Amino acid sequence: MEDVLEDFVRTVEEASARLLSLTDAEAAVPLAEGKWSAKETLGHLVDSAANNHQRFVRAQFKEDLVFQGYAQEDWVRAQDYQDEPWPLLVNLWKFYNLHLAHVIGRAPERERLRPRREHNLHEIGFAPVPADEPATLEHLMRDYVEHLKSHLSQIFEGGGQ
Repeated sequence: MEDVLEDFVRTVEEASARLLSLTDAEAAVPLAEGKWSAKETLGHLVDSAANNHQRFVRAQFKEDLVFQGYAQEDWVRAQDYQDEPWPLLVNLWKFYNLHLAHVIGRAPERERLRPRREHNLHEIGFAPVPADEPATLEHLMRDYVEHLKSHLSQIFEGGGQ
């Protein structure tokens, strides 16, 4: 897990510097027709951080990996990330994720690696785990990082949600 954490922190640090090089106006332009802007995509990543923060902590104290999902489009729309000042949004995303790296790094190995038969990672996962296979908290944590990196690629390479 140490390799994932190092990559995660490096990704957040490097991406935040790159994101801050965009102007507010540039960040507000949709990444493709009918898609989110960089602001909305980063806002979605803040929402993902908030939801997964709870999952990472709660999973350490329960027998399953069943978590409530959330309506991503509705969350982005309700919070109007388009009107959020870009530097504030980038820093919120950056520091929330650095905290999540801390949370992930402190999760006991026995809890991270404990197989859970009951889960809904086939419904909420970026890289779903089949419902009939056990899942681990570590899979969810790694999946979170891959999801984040995928959306950063959309911002930097275009395409969007």
